[in-house]
Amino acid sequence: MLSTTAPSVPARRLAIVLITAVSVAYTVLALLYFRWGAVWGATAAVVMLAVVGTHHLNMRAALRGERSARFPLLVVLQAVATYLPDFLLPSGFSAVAAPMLAGTLLVFLPLGWACALVGVAMAYEGLLLWVGLDFAVVTAFYVVSVPTTGAMTYALVRLARTAEELARAREELADAAVLKERLRISRDLHDGLGRSLTAIALKGDLATRLVDRDPGSARTEMGELVRVAREAAQDVRRVARGYRAMSLSGEVDRAAALLESSGVSCQAHLAAVTLPRPSEEALAWGVREAVTNVLRHSRATVCTITTSTGDGRARLEIANDGVPPGPGRAGGGLTGLAERAAQAGGSCAAAPTGDGGFLLAMEVPA
Repeated sequence: MLSTTAPSVPARRLAIVLITAVSVAYTVLALLYFRWGAVWGATAAVVMLAVVGTHHLNMRAALRGERSARFPLLVVLQAVATYLPDFLLPSGFSAVAAPMLAGTLLVFLPLGWACALVGVAMAYEGLLLWVGLDFAVVTAFYVVSVPTTGAMTYALVRLARTAEELARAREELADAAVLKERLRISRDLHDGLGRSLTAIALKGDLATRLVDRDPGSARTEMGELVRVAREAAQDVRRVARGYRAMSLSGEVDRAAALLESSGVSCQAHLAAVTLPRPSEEALAWGVREAVTNVLRHSRATVCTITTSTGDGRARLEIANDGVPPGPGRAGGGLTGLAERAAQAGGSCAAAPTGDGGFLLAMEVPA
């Protein structure tokens, strides 16, 4: 009796099946009016068709998480179809239709008002059936069926809606996870490969200049170029696997070697302290990005790398005497560093110094 055009999650299908089964069961009870004659039976069938039809439209809208465009008219029509036949048919027809109306009221009205109306319906059915049947067991059955059927309908609709909301939330979380992974790969490729590709370009240019006048040095630079290229290939594999463990001291050693081979004097002063893994990796990425910017965007002759600790914080400072990066030239990398520092619980700042150089500073928990 209920249907939906959207793909149904299991909870919605369960709700449809159970609500339809209840509607069919009460319809069968209404058809017992044929025992009093064809006219009574046909009248009861027509009236029950109106009850089930309006109930179907109301529940279909409820399972979609919305109200019908004809709300509250459909609720009023269902109520009329439920109680008007009490004046046309014997034995209290509303007893077989009120349970479905209770579900509609609980689903669409504020719970306080809905519960009050369900209570009124129970009292009405109790009085009507007691006077008409004078049979306590049958009266109690129909009275109790009003709140129980209504509560079941309400619970099924809420279950279906909650299940679909959870399904949408899972999809959104999955999309967010995919986006986060794409951002990670993009950031790691930028931060990790930037230095390697810059080093490859510099050493290739140097080897080209030396090949005629100093073949031995050219071969040495070509060997270094091959080594850096292999490191770049390893970086790509690490990015693909999501493995990004880095050593601050190892990164400083590689940075110093690269700077020295590029004609930039490097001085490193590292504090003897063991840092938490997130903090050490954030500072290691800071060294890599800063050195890449020195080689790419400045004409530095001296670069200093210093770490210090105090008040539960570790501070990294990388200073050079070259021309600071122009607007937009290092923005993406510095933004990535700020994100890494924030993930580790720290901060990152970069700015020109008063003597014409450039300073990058990062602080992370120690």
